[in-house]
Amino acid sequence: MPEDFRVQNLTILITPDGEWVLPDTPDFFAALGDPDPDYDAVGFAVKNLGFIKFQVIERSIIEIELHPRNVELPALLAVQQRLLTSDVRLFRIKYFDTTWQSEIASSVEFTITRLSELCAPQFLPGAQERFLVEPQDFTTLFEDEPNQMRPLAQKWRMSFGHFDTTIIPLAMRNQLLSRLVVIGVKPRHNDPIWRFIGDGHRWLAGGQFLQTGLGEKVVNIPDKDYGEWASGFYRSVAETSRPRYDLITTSIQYQNENGKPWRPIRYERLLLPWKTPSDEIFVTMCSKLVVDSPAPAVRWIGDGSEISARKLVISS
Repeated sequence: MPEDFRVQNLTILITPDGEWVLPDTPDFFAALGDPDPDYDAVGFAVKNLGFIKFQVIERSIIEIELHPRNVELPALLAVQQRLLTSDVRLFRIKYFDTTWQSEIASSVEFTITRLSELCAPQFLPGAQERFLVEPQDFTTLFEDEPNQMRPLAQKWRMSFGHFDTTIIPLAMRNQLLSRLVVIGVKPRHNDPIWRFIGDGHRWLAGGQFLQTGLGEKVVNIPDKDYGEWASGFYRSVAETSRPRYDLITTSIQYQNENGKPWRPIRYERLLLPWKTPSDEIFVTMCSKLVVDSPAPAVRWIGDGSEISARKLVISS
């Protein structure tokens, strides 16, 4: 943490881990995951990566800028702790909620309480026995050159999350198209909608769903448990404008000539939020099977139409 907060004007950033770094320094670029950004790195970090911007202005006002739904608890606690030891008694909270909002306060106690209110969790997926979600570090994708999903993550970062006509060709060139889906989420509507479904997702409801499912709600697939579970994550990513990179262990039903047998699978999942010319947010989901990891413990029963798996608890 910088030692002297008494300078006339000072701007500091708090990382999601609660570390204090100065803009345009190696420590900030390391936390950002980009050593040479050619964009508004501070604005991007605050709006998309959960950083908090902390400014002391003319020694008389502290301005705190954040996207509440992206802020992690260590960053929030670091700011609140700093406020408790500050001599300043005028505070401005600038926060993003579909648009940027601003509030002024003259009480440190009120400011701390208000920050807690703004950053209260908005979404927590319900507990399920069927799904295990292991969050991964999204920034590691930028260094993982062999990873097929890396170009899509790079495109998202370089375009500031704006969806354009080059996304589908990019997925095609990197052999991602069959594993890609695009989901539309509109403000004030709780139901994500299928906009594009790659042909690698035939298991959803047989091959015909690749055409008939477009425009349908995600929850309306025959596998209701999966539809409701996935919808929660799509809504969360759209609302927070924050990407997710997860390792998933679950089981799904595959359509074949003998019916719908269950199969355990393990895969990487990348969820990216994209702005569009309308108020609809697109969430792309790209997945990649993990073939070098052991399958979850599953006991097949009878003719294979049912399974009994070890209990899996979802993690947000």
